Amino acid sequence: MQRLLITGISGGQGRLLTRRLAGTCEIVGVDRRTWDERPQGVEIHEVDLRSRHVDELFRRLRPDAVAHLGLVRHQFDAHLRHDVNVVGTKHLLECCAEYGVDRVVVMTSSYVYGALPENPFYMDEDTALNVSRHYPEIRDLAEVDALATGFLWRYPEIATAILRPVNTLGRSVHSSIGAYLKPDYVPTILGFDPLLQFIHEQDLTESIVSALESRVRGVFNIVGPGAVPLSVAVRETGSTAVPLPEPLAVFLLDRLFRYGLFPVPADAVDFVKYPCTIDGRRFQDASGFEPLLGLEDTLRSVRT
Repeated sequence: MQRLLITGISGGQGRLLTRRLAGTCEIVGVDRRTWDERPQGVEIHEVDLRSRHVDELFRRLRPDAVAHLGLVRHQFDAHLRHDVNVVGTKHLLECCAEYGVDRVVVMTSSYVYGALPENPFYMDEDTALNVSRHYPEIRDLAEVDALATGFLWRYPEIATAILRPVNTLGRSVHSSIGAYLKPDYVPTILGFDPLLQFIHEQDLTESIVSALESRVRGVFNIVGPGAVPLSVAVRETGSTAVPLPEPLAVFLLDRLFRYGLFPVPADAVDFVKYPCTIDGRRFQDASGFEPLLGLEDTLRSVRT
């Protein structure tokens, strides 16, 4: 790997990956925002993935590897977010095919499986993607995943890896679950205590590096050190769970999210009711990746 292009380089995960690989290869970033304190020699281009400027970048720079981390989440208009994520990813993948990229990593999420009462424990990569059934606001995640999977089979000569990580925690990454667990009092649903899985942001960075360096090809779940009930996760992060009847919790989350007072929308409530646990053995077998940080350190990173 000589020249790596990272989308979303100015975000938390993009910065971690850049610092991890700085000095080992030439790094070029694409983002809508800049990053003033980036490592020396890292080039950043403030462009929209949907724009024709991306074609020009690929034509001029000829990256041999791409890490696509530039998906936007809740803090965005829903229609614009869908357009940026889906259309932007489609355009990026077209550029990868046209300009001879050798390896591609696309990071989506384990959320693509959805949280349903009938979910089996530890779903593998062949499980249907059901997030759109109960959480249509993030259907773009499933569409991006489907686009990348189609690309994987259409271009067998390109080592394409689609990574579906569990809940990510850490001081750099701004995940929904991290924001949910951070307040002193965390609303939960009375009568429900699902198993949740977590991975530390540093371990997720290592999984991306493993995918790039090993040139694995396929769809892979990415898991951390284990699973704990939601009540334990809340306690270990230093918060206090406040179990509420579901109608009251949905009403409050809807109002609080609408006015910017809580980071998680009411539509996400199924993820704190039902399990969405995944099996990560396929990636571990293919790449040799193993998480280094335990659950205790991972959960405590919410407040460090």
